[in-house]
Amino acid sequence: MSTPTSLELPEGTRRATIETARGEFAALDAVPAAGPCEFGTALLVPGYTGSKEDFTAILGQLSAAGRRVIAIDLRGQYQTAGPDDPAAYDLAELGSDIIAIAVATQASHLLGHSFGGLVARSAVLGGYSPDSLTLLSSGPGALPGPRADELRLFLDHVDGTPDSDLKDKVAEMWHASLKPQAEAAGVTPPILAFLEERMLGNNPTGLVTMAADLLKAQDRTAELAARSVPTFVLYGEDDNAWPPALQQDMAARLNAERTCIPAAVHNPNVEAPATTAHALTKFWNAAGR
Repeated sequence: MSTPTSLELPEGTRRATIETARGEFAALDAVPAAGPCEFGTALLVPGYTGSKEDFTAILGQLSAAGRRVIAIDLRGQYQTAGPDDPAAYDLAELGSDIIAIAVATQASHLLGHSFGGLVARSAVLGGYSPDSLTLLSSGPGALPGPRADELRLFLDHVDGTPDSDLKDKVAEMWHASLKPQAEAAGVTPPILAFLEERMLGNNPTGLVTMAADLLKAQDRTAELAARSVPTFVLYGEDDNAWPPALQQDMAARLNAERTCIPAAVHNPNVEAPATTAHALTKFWNAAGR
């Protein structure tokens, strides 16, 4: 569960709604607090159980470099509505949403964090040709290891639950497990309240379907490499989702630029925002040229 350290929006950032041909998407829209937008717009896609707020710590630094930066909630995620139809959360469908958002915002750089990386990849494989693609703490296919085991426990917990009762099952999981874990980790009351609002605001069908997507995602690295989109693989040295060695191998197969963020785990955007923002700005500036 991604946990921002602050919900205070940087100067030049506002809450917005992106209108697209595929519906409305909640967003944080950041522009330089001083000076013009000289470079292409960047679109940031969050991971599973995450939201646009996961990027709050880097929005100001990214936009200060002279570009518009838009972070969104995926379909069914937090403040973006989604239907109670599992088919709506297929990776191809979510990728089509990203294409629609990119068209509406004229985004030229695409970043996906964790599950959002699989969604961003799906958008590129679906025909979107951005100036660059960044896979942030995201792997080549299905999530492995202990994090996958956690998803299986969740799916076992809700297995056989009628759709009408799924929301209650998610709330039960939050109060019995996720909330105590956050409290034990020292999460402050305002952030804890946000995490609860976000978790319970997610469409429960979306949560279940995205979890299943994470466990069965195919390795499509060769297909992505064939698209010849300049790609950046960025991850923390202690990533506990997709192992760093796996992401390093994926970068080699993509012929992608790669940076490992020291002392970061699965959320470099929160754990090392200055280093992460600098790496992204450097890559986007080079790709934009």
